[in-house]
Amino acid sequence: MNDTRTPSAIDRIAEQWVDTLCELEPDMRIWLGREGDITSYGDHSPAGHAAYISAVRATLSDLRKTDPVDDIDRVTKLDLTADLELSIELSESKWHLRDLNNIASPAQGVRDVFDLMPTDGVEAWEAVATKLGNVAGALAGYRESLTSGIREGHVPARRQIIEVITQAERNGGRDGFFVDFATNTAPADLPESLRAQLRTSAESARLAYLELVNFLRNDLAPASHDNDGVGRDVYQLHSHHFLGTTVDLDETYEWGLDELARMTKEQEEIARRIAGGSVADAVAALDNDPSRKIHGTDALQAWMQNLSDTAVRELGREHFDIPEKMRKLECHIAPTKEGGSYYTGPSDDFSRAGRMWWSVPEGVTEFDTWRETTTVYHEGVPGHHLQIAQAVYNSRELNTWRRQLAGSSGHAEGWALYAERLMSELGYLDDDGDRFGMLDGQRMRAARVVLDIGVHLGKKRPDGNSVWDAEYAYDFMRANVLMEDEFVRFEVNRYLGWPGQAPSYKIGQRIWEDLRAESQRREGSAFSLPAWHKRALDIGGTGLDTLRVAVLGDW
Repeated sequence: MNDTRTPSAIDRIAEQWVDTLCELEPDMRIWLGREGDITSYGDHSPAGHAAYISAVRATLSDLRKTDPVDDIDRVTKLDLTADLELSIELSESKWHLRDLNNIASPAQGVRDVFDLMPTDGVEAWEAVATKLGNVAGALAGYRESLTSGIREGHVPARRQIIEVITQAERNGGRDGFFVDFATNTAPADLPESLRAQLRTSAESARLAYLELVNFLRNDLAPASHDNDGVGRDVYQLHSHHFLGTTVDLDETYEWGLDELARMTKEQEEIARRIAGGSVADAVAALDNDPSRKIHGTDALQAWMQNLSDTAVRELGREHFDIPEKMRKLECHIAPTKEGGSYYTGPSDDFSRAGRMWWSVPEGVTEFDTWRETTTVYHEGVPGHHLQIAQAVYNSRELNTWRRQLAGSSGHAEGWALYAERLMSELGYLDDDGDRFGMLDGQRMRAARVVLDIGVHLGKKRPDGNSVWDAEYAYDFMRANVLMEDEFVRFEVNRYLGWPGQAPSYKIGQRIWEDLRAESQRREGSAFSLPAWHKRALDIGGTGLDTLRVAVLGDW
């Protein structure tokens, strides 16, 4: 192995950008596992956004004046430039003044950061108590931005406001997250003075969320509208943001319909093998198979961990080079109850391991392995953990921005879907039930391409009647996924409020697969799949335009 690369001028610009982000958004230090103040929040007000954009412009100016010294620099400059330019475009669209949805807006982020805050020892809990006391200020700044949006005519759809009101009321409840966190999660042996501070700060945070509820209900909702679709121009901008490339939306919509038909056909074929009948018959047979049933979240966590550990151990023998630091992947039941699973990467020094989280809705106590096996591969190894932790591990070549912050949803989620198909290719989904579950997930992702583009662009419905709207979207999703209705509604509401994000999974997978095929075509018999995977993952997260250039060497 070569010595650590000497940082270049472009590396220094990228490192300074990370430092700037940590100053503007202290939560970034928590994500990175950095020293420094983690008790404050970033400024979610218009003034805070203006400070961010000013820093973006200054960094972009420095970057444009600096020449790369090697291919690593070329990737950094290409991708960071694209990222900063897109930040300016999004700002000019005034999206930050209407940034509210049911999954990924400040309404969730202010609370979500507590999932990753250190909680070992008195000092850590003192920081938690201070952070809890700062929730009110963070939400006040957020309300300022939304208020500016009302004045300027940039407001979210009413549907998203209703969803966030429900979430915020839950956080603000007397038995909600903040109260539970301060009273039940905090160790009993903390000093009583600190426990009292935690209770007081938690009460402040709880009331701040109820104040947000009042604002959303009494100020934002009356100014909102019922148009779930954002229109072609805004959607193209968000699609580019999540993919790191621009795609032909009309061609992609038609491809999504074809891909959905292909997934459906394959799933129906396996259903006939499983139960001799329809997809519904196969679901019933699988759900009634006691060998595929898990009872309780403790058992779910243990099953996740065992399957994950097995994948790390076996794939590390032949298919992937998995360093020792990356072999620890923690599986957790998330403290939230919204549904779904997600991954959080390791800290830069791996003192905090990569983590797979499962958010289990209230009242759900039974789980089916045939539905969830592919999810473990998607979130863990060879999916997100292998992808993200590999970039973190590659510190001898990659600056902090490249290791920890760069990337796009199309790159990350596209790889994770590619990883699911790869596990099938490697024989890990030969069981008809597990493969059926994988196809269900892939079918859902194809349906999302069609639904998301269809609703936001107001395209003609696949059934030929009228154009897409929310109610048809719910029915379309119900027909294409094996989910309880509450999951379906949450998912569809997510697509309506987060334009362009959901299709990035399947479109990203398409681009990853196309890149692999193109690399094989160019390299012929010299092509090695493990070597290709390593080369691609060593690049770290990028937009998909940058990924193509870097993987193929088409500078």
